[in-house]
Amino acid sequence: MDSYKQIFENNRLWVERRKGEDADFFKKLAKDQNPDYLYIGCSDSRVSAEEMMGLGPGEVFVHRNIANVVNTLDMSSTAVIQYAVEHLRVKHIIVCGHYDCGGVKAAMQAKDYGLLNPWLRTIRDVYRLHQDELDSFTDPHQRSRRLVELNVQEQCLNVVKMAVIQESYLESKYPIVHGWVFDIKTGRLIDLNINFDHILHTIQKIYDLTGEPWHHN
Repeated sequence: MDSYKQIFENNRLWVERRKGEDADFFKKLAKDQNPDYLYIGCSDSRVSAEEMMGLGPGEVFVHRNIANVVNTLDMSSTAVIQYAVEHLRVKHIIVCGHYDCGGVKAAMQAKDYGLLNPWLRTIRDVYRLHQDELDSFTDPHQRSRRLVELNVQEQCLNVVKMAVIQESYLESKYPIVHGWVFDIKTGRLIDLNINFDHILHTIQKIYDLTGEPWHHN
């Protein structure tokens, strides 16, 4: 309970510090949020979106789940994306994984995880799609790191498949989808340089939900 009570003391000190920096900080914060970024990351307690991005309250709209999965059957992630695009008008959507991800490691094990099985199956599907490449790694650690990267790429693709993304891009050329990996051991963010424009072109024939010429060569 001591650590629990400490949270409220930390909060009091944080409020004092913020007011010391800007007496109107909370008045401004209470007005509205206008973030440019939607961050979709892992629930891992070691990964804090705003802190590692060097941004503050109100600057990042955040959704987190196990292994940063975007599953169209998951109403939580799809609702967050819909809200961020339609109402917040975010300019960038970031899917961020991290090395040493417990969810990714679990998906690589021949083990029954009960209620987690359907969730981890999405990551197992990523492995299946890239099995030849992943099986070429003799070092399990390197294989896990690569699966983290490939999982981010596939979740970015799942974001782009959504109608709200396609319709918004057709209208305003936003949002742009990015794929990152956070290296816990170094603290560095790694941009996987997802080619958003190329993805739009390659998936249009199969995943177009607009019926409009929303992307051209």
